[in-house]
Amino acid sequence: MSDDWRRSSSKRFQVAAIAALGYPLISLLGHTLRWRVEGLHHFESAVASGRAPVMTFWHGRILSATFYFRGRGIVVMTSENFDGEWIARIIERFGYGTARGSTSRGGRRALLQLVRDIKEGKPAGFAVDGPRGPARVAQPGAVWLAGAADRPLLPFHLEASRYWELRSWDRTQIPKPFSTVALVVGEPLVVPPDLPDPEREAVRLDLESRLRALETRALELSGRR
Repeated sequence: MSDDWRRSSSKRFQVAAIAALGYPLISLLGHTLRWRVEGLHHFESAVASGRAPVMTFWHGRILSATFYFRGRGIVVMTSENFDGEWIARIIERFGYGTARGSTSRGGRRALLQLVRDIKEGKPAGFAVDGPRGPARVAQPGAVWLAGAADRPLLPFHLEASRYWELRSWDRTQIPKPFSTVALVVGEPLVVPPDLPDPEREAVRLDLESRLRALETRALELSGRR
C-alpha cells in the first residue's frame, strides 16, 4: 500500500528530515541561477483572462520548474507514497497547492480535485510523463484534465547551461550553482470538452511534439546547441 510508510516512525522521521533540508537547499540553489525566459506572456495572459492553464512539462525538469514558478498558487498532483509526501511538503513551502494521488492510486480523486481548483482560477502543473514514465511519453491525464476543466494546456521546457543528471528513469536535471536556465513557454493548446478517444490521442501526440520543439529552443537559449 502506498501509505504503509506512515506506520514506521523511522520513515516518518525521514520524510520530515528530507522536507526540512530540501526546501532551503533548493531555495539556495535557485537564487544563484540566472534565467533566460521566452514566452512567459502565454502564462500571464491565460491567468489574466480567467482561464488558468494546465501547465505541462517533463518530469525530469521538476526541480528548476518548482523554483521558477514558486508563489503563483499552482496546484500539482503528488503521490500518496513516501516520495510524494516529502515532495508535497517541500512544494507547499514554495507556495504550491497539492492534490494527492497518482495514476496508480487515488488518481481519480486527485484529478477531480484539480478540476475544481482550476475552475476556481488556479493554474495546474502536470509532469506529463510521471510518475513512473516512460520518460518523454505524455500520459493522457493532462489532456483529460484540460478537457474536463475546459482550460488550455500550456507546455513549457527548461534547460540548464551546466547541470548534474541523476540516473533515474526521468534523468532528473539539477542545475549547477550560478548556471543559466532557459525557460521556454509554448502557445496554449486548446482541448475541447468531451473529445472522442481518437481526437484526444491526437492532442496527446501534438503535446509531445510541442514539448520536443520547446526542448530544442531551450537548448539553444541555454547555449548548449
